[in-house]
Amino acid sequence: MEQGKKIYFASDFHLGIPSYEKSREREKIIINWLDSIKKDAQEVYLVGDIFDFWFEYKQTAPKGHIRFLAKIAEITDSGIPVHFFTGNHDMWMFDYLPNEIGVSIHRSTIYREWNGKKFFIGHGDGLGPGDRFYKFLKLFFNSKICQWLFARIHPNLGMGVGNLWSSKSRNSNIEKGEAFLGDEKEWLYMYCREVLEKQHYDFFIFGHRHLVLDIEIQDKNSRYINLGEWFTGNPYFASFDGENVTLEAVQNN
Repeated sequence: MEQGKKIYFASDFHLGIPSYEKSREREKIIINWLDSIKKDAQEVYLVGDIFDFWFEYKQTAPKGHIRFLAKIAEITDSGIPVHFFTGNHDMWMFDYLPNEIGVSIHRSTIYREWNGKKFFIGHGDGLGPGDRFYKFLKLFFNSKICQWLFARIHPNLGMGVGNLWSSKSRNSNIEKGEAFLGDEKEWLYMYCREVLEKQHYDFFIFGHRHLVLDIEIQDKNSRYINLGEWFTGNPYFASFDGENVTLEAVQNN
């Protein structure tokens, strides 16, 4: 890593909800945060569910978020790599964002090493034990035939259907309660332990759970970090300074 630089991570902006006005307020907070980190950012990783719903038609992309997209373009134009991960809400990103704003798109977990520290990074959906129905849906939604069929729907209807599905999925998770389930039931924690049986990583960075977590994985000399979410007004991000990862609350001035 370059001296004095940091790697930044954030997740689950869910731009687009719960209303245009609230999303715009959150967009401003995100832009202010991006402005605050660009002076020492070596890379930026946005780890999924950046948008509450996203589908790119061949000649049409979703409306809105133009200030956020412009800020990302400004950052990539300055030479700072920005990485978008697809999440369960915005898995249908294709070539529009890489071509227009210069981001790299990641559709699955990736592995990085900086200063001898190994990172395992991903959104987190579909990992770990259980949740077989969602894993089947994810496989289907990522199939070319599903994407081709959805693209046949007029954008006015397609975006409406997508936003409705997305809101039902999110509300269902909220109703179930998004609390830490404990070491024996928290499926991403269990997944980390499973991975560590085969390969050591110093840090696991995930989103998806909408919980801010920083958990030492017992007897493995590793940490599971969850980045939380930005749509309830208590956003967090993580940064790596070459030695350690720190979770911090966003200062909304």
